[in-house]
Amino acid sequence: MSGRVRREEAVDVVWSGDWVAERLGVALEGDGELQELLGLALRRNPKRAHLLVSNVLGKHVPQKPSVVYGAGYGLGERVRALLGADDARRAVVLGYAETATGLGHAVADGLRDAPYLHSTRRPVAGVPQAGGFEEAHSHATSHLLLPEDPELLGGGAEASGGAEASTLVLVDDEFSTGNTVLNTIRALHASHPRERYVIVALVDMRSAGDRDRLTAFAAEIGARVDLVTRSSGTVTLPEGVLERGQALVAAQEAEQAGQAGRADEAVAGVAPVTRIALDWPAEVPDGGRHGFTPAHRAALEAALPGMAERIAGALDSDVRRVLVLGFEELMYAPLRLGTALEAVLGADAEVRYSTTTRSPVLAVDDPGYAIRTRLVFPAHDDPADGPGDRYAYNVAGAGFDAVVAVVDSTADTPELHAPDGLLARLAAHTGQVLLAVVPSYAPLPVPHTQEPAVLPEPLRGPDFSSYAPEDVGWLLQDLSHTELEAPTEEREEAIQSGGAHYAESLPVEYQPSAEYQALFTAALDASAARIARAVGTVTETVLAERGPRPVLVSLARAGTPVGVLMRHWARHRHGLDLPHYAISIVRGRGIDATALRWLAAHHDPADVVFVDGWTGKGAITRELAAAIEEFEASGGPGGSAGPVGFAGPADSAGPVGFNPEIAVLADPGGCVRTYGTREDFLIPSACLNSTVSGLISRTVLRADLVGPDDFHGAKFYRELAGSDVSGDFLAAVTARFDEVADQVDAETKELLAADRAPTWEGWAAVERISEEYGIHDVNLVKPGVGETTRVLLRRVPWKILAKRGAGADLTHIRLLAEQRGVPVEEVDDLPYSCVGLIHPRFTRGATGADGKAVQGA
Repeated sequence: MSGRVRREEAVDVVWSGDWVAERLGVALEGDGELQELLGLALRRNPKRAHLLVSNVLGKHVPQKPSVVYGAGYGLGERVRALLGADDARRAVVLGYAETATGLGHAVADGLRDAPYLHSTRRPVAGVPQAGGFEEAHSHATSHLLLPEDPELLGGGAEASGGAEASTLVLVDDEFSTGNTVLNTIRALHASHPRERYVIVALVDMRSAGDRDRLTAFAAEIGARVDLVTRSSGTVTLPEGVLERGQALVAAQEAEQAGQAGRADEAVAGVAPVTRIALDWPAEVPDGGRHGFTPAHRAALEAALPGMAERIAGALDSDVRRVLVLGFEELMYAPLRLGTALEAVLGADAEVRYSTTTRSPVLAVDDPGYAIRTRLVFPAHDDPADGPGDRYAYNVAGAGFDAVVAVVDSTADTPELHAPDGLLARLAAHTGQVLLAVVPSYAPLPVPHTQEPAVLPEPLRGPDFSSYAPEDVGWLLQDLSHTELEAPTEEREEAIQSGGAHYAESLPVEYQPSAEYQALFTAALDASAARIARAVGTVTETVLAERGPRPVLVSLARAGTPVGVLMRHWARHRHGLDLPHYAISIVRGRGIDATALRWLAAHHDPADVVFVDGWTGKGAITRELAAAIEEFEASGGPGGSAGPVGFAGPADSAGPVGFNPEIAVLADPGGCVRTYGTREDFLIPSACLNSTVSGLISRTVLRADLVGPDDFHGAKFYRELAGSDVSGDFLAAVTARFDEVADQVDAETKELLAADRAPTWEGWAAVERISEEYGIHDVNLVKPGVGETTRVLLRRVPWKILAKRGAGADLTHIRLLAEQRGVPVEEVDDLPYSCVGLIHPRFTRGATGADGKAVQGA
């Protein structure tokens, strides 16, 4: 259907959930307004067939800007009435990325004088994290809190008008289980306790059990927790709805696959694209990513009419139906431009508002279905979690005469203007496209504080680890006498429920059976030469590009055996005695800044080369890049904030600092440019835990154990000395150095001349698997032999995906899976040898009494 053809309106006639309800028997039950607020759609999801789609959020369904803004503003007025004018003025409002950033901002407006902050998935250089949390059931999970004013979330005098202990108002579009909100409150209450919280949502869809859990949680933390929603209800699912939903989605996708002219196919743009100057006020942030104050609000309100006039003046004279299209987290700015445009155009035009999104949903062109059409285009803001598709729903075929695309300057990239980019997609379905760019707000860097007079010293063997003292200095603190281990099932439940971070405890160390130990020995014998070749290749590449005397810094603990082997290669082939240290990095929490300061005090940061064992989907690669950028921008080792810079491989004389690139033994994920191989094969050091890594545990970061000037912690398992094969592993690989030397020289020469730019080819597979298997959390998808082994040894595995035809590299995987009762599913079209899936939505009931995974759970 052409975008220029108007549909007949069916307001108050067909519910946008009828199509799903009739075919699957799904019922939406609740108060009288619920069906007006919500429709139903489907996504390819073997765990849940339905998707609730809001009609007043402005995300998937174009709606009048005044309706969208009014929904949030009205909730804010109710919170103001609940708290009273004085307490409302002292409150702080926190919205959730990406869907509730605009809703939360409108709620803050309704409170009138409250500052606003929203979580973000976009790291920003120079802005330290004030917190973070995981959204366990989202397809994109990690939320960062990046306020420019560090006192904002603490409710201090500056943030709350001179008073203390302000109420925290948390805003999300839907309150389904409450996990995300409770996770946030738990994290913030630990650092900034307060007496009152208010949770705000458009709809409350919790079960009775979830309601009881909120009551118990409030009693646990000793605070009052209120709930303000517009509507409430439940979703009733009949027997067999999951299987019928899967079949229905498959049938629809098959039917759509061969159709020509679909909305999500590449089409040539036909409408002109015109850039308009908004003259956005320089002192006003683009949204609440770093905080938005009452003063910002007043300045924006004064500027909105003029910006709307400029948009209206750029519209063709015959335009009658206009869509203002926002961009992912950038929801509030385009929403307010939309409300102002409504006022300027008046009855002469019909204005609608929606935004693009990361979330993939099935489109069905039927009046009784919430997602009629979709446009697909590549991400255009260089996202921290890698490239991927983005979507705009109900835009194609909706009869818009003009589309005003509003993005921030970070997203105004060549990808936005590419032939398959968002602007070209829009141009095929409307008569005119206007591009309005809001400047991305850049907070001033945080001043660097004075360093402590004395930094801790590295730990070395034999007092800490079974490695020789010269092989590695551990930039860690010894927590060997602290009880940190928890049963795997309890640990997984705490992590996924939001009650704990994975780095706050340790799994019970896996003790291999005689059969598994024999398998390790056989694998080492078979792969020692292959590993030696990869060690030599990555070391020679590092020496060629980062020499002559790089400082190896391995990411504990998987990177440490590789760092030791690289050190041995440099000494064996070149007589170099390279320094080697191990440092802690924690997903979602960043790198050990105290350890970085120690390195900067003892070595030139430009000489530091970070080392890891392998890449999976590249989470640690991105984590390290973001952490180093933040460290450098906030003052870094020199103590004065300034432009971020590092001496890269091609730099002969540039700004000095830590280079965030990682050198790895194996890069099956295509995430780095310095590697020994990109094959996904068995690295025997991945088969075991501490007994192949110097008897050191994985690292620990917990507030009661690690102070601001301490190294992260770890344990030395001296009691496992009888099972230690760390030295055997080193000896077996170094014994093959001479025989692979010629191959290493040839491969290194070839690599140095090749294009080794990261491809991130595994990332799309991880996102696809997360959606197809109904996990919706990429952190629970662990690609590659090494990561799959970790899942089986340390987490609660759900199932293993094995590439059909994979051979000896997966023998130990199959043995571990058999021992834990985990199914192994043979699949085609897998870029890795295997992928481990952690049990989603884990509870103790998801495993049997023996801890084995339930088949088909």
